[in-house]
Amino acid sequence: MVFDLAVVGSGGAAFAAAIAARRKERSVVMVERGTVGGTCVNTGCVPSKALLAAAEARHVAVEADRFPGVRASAEDVDFAALIGGKRALVEDMRADKYVDLAKEYGWDIVQGTARFAEGPVLQVEPAEGGTRRVEAAHYVIATGSAPWAPPIEGLDEAGYLTSTTAMELDRLPSSLLVVGGNYIGLEQAQLFARLGVRVTVVETAERLAPNEEPEAGAAIAGVFAGEGIDVRTGVGVTAVRREGGRVVATVGGEEVAADEVLVATGRRPVTDGLELDGVGVQTGERGEVVVDEHLRTVNPRIWAAGDVTGHPQFVYVAGAHGSVVADNALDGAHRVLDYRHLPRVTFTGPAVAGVGPTEAQAARQGLDCECRVLPLENVPRAIVNRDTRGFIKIVAERGSGRVVGVTAVAEGAGDVIAAAVYAVQAGMTVDHMAETWCPYLTMAEGLKLAAQTFARDVAKLSCCAS
Repeated sequence: MVFDLAVVGSGGAAFAAAIAARRKERSVVMVERGTVGGTCVNTGCVPSKALLAAAEARHVAVEADRFPGVRASAEDVDFAALIGGKRALVEDMRADKYVDLAKEYGWDIVQGTARFAEGPVLQVEPAEGGTRRVEAAHYVIATGSAPWAPPIEGLDEAGYLTSTTAMELDRLPSSLLVVGGNYIGLEQAQLFARLGVRVTVVETAERLAPNEEPEAGAAIAGVFAGEGIDVRTGVGVTAVRREGGRVVATVGGEEVAADEVLVATGRRPVTDGLELDGVGVQTGERGEVVVDEHLRTVNPRIWAAGDVTGHPQFVYVAGAHGSVVADNALDGAHRVLDYRHLPRVTFTGPAVAGVGPTEAQAARQGLDCECRVLPLENVPRAIVNRDTRGFIKIVAERGSGRVVGVTAVAEGAGDVIAAAVYAVQAGMTVDHMAETWCPYLTMAEGLKLAAQTFARDVAKLSCCAS
């Protein structure tokens, strides 16, 4: 049988492509060499956010005394039980949203290792042995990405954790060294710190969250300091060794010891074993599958979607990629995605979220902009929460007042930035945002207040005035 679409991988991009194809009543087959569901449900968003929520629950109890008259405490964490609960959640979601869904839509998932051969065709080697030939009109490479570690002397010999393996530990380490201060490192550092682990974070850039506004890095550094997390920026880890059952790392010329080291220095596309050269598919410097704006490789029958393309590594990008590939491959739709208004969220507490360029990025793009930063001490929701750590920053085009970028560090910043996405995409000006209705005592009200700072001093408003 020649399928309309053969998909290599079974994560977000793969399932989006398969579902879109089946909705067109096209035949689909999927090949997966590992666990069905890909990164998001198995080792990424779902398990990490579940554990972050648990750590947040414990932290709320520890910090409850910020409200006068409230007393609470938190005992040591039964980490094995916590991981067991996370694992059960993952297994339920994998069955419900992946395995059972494939059956409902009517496509087969072939368990085995796929490689391309001349044709192109897929040669699939199932775990039980043998080879199966899979032929299709079009193929989608949706194999995702995996944690990547830089070449640090002694790291492989000493052994290290990644964001994947750290969530499978059977006990909590007493101390942890996190290498990397971007979104994965920040989330993992705070997660373990809030579970009672002594954490040190090392970032080679001069600040945490180096791709965000400088104010964001400073705000999170302050939050981490308040929670007892040791932050070291502007230095790198040059060597690692095991000594007496612990890890000893050389950090900026100083030795730092911890029970474990967690490397969170980014992810790389997974293409090993696919034998892409044999079918003319090109890969880039980071191993990404090279595609055009329609997500097509130089081989007209082979497409790619999700993290493996080197595009922004968000599950919602992967999902959009899958739908676009199905439309373009099967219907010749020539769809192109616009990433200009793509939101980003780091799920620390408070969270870091943004849309559009930062002030520095806007300047590099040649935009003449002016900016305003509203500290959360001016946002009523933050005041009543008794947590004013953070800010909302607006980057606006000078003259027109068009909002081009927004960054927020706040509780619920991801929800705040969702509203900002609509404002930026609609081309709203700061005047429009300042005059738009917004419910009182929401964190999103901070967007309106931040917009108002372009024309007035919001500190001189009463708490309910707008």
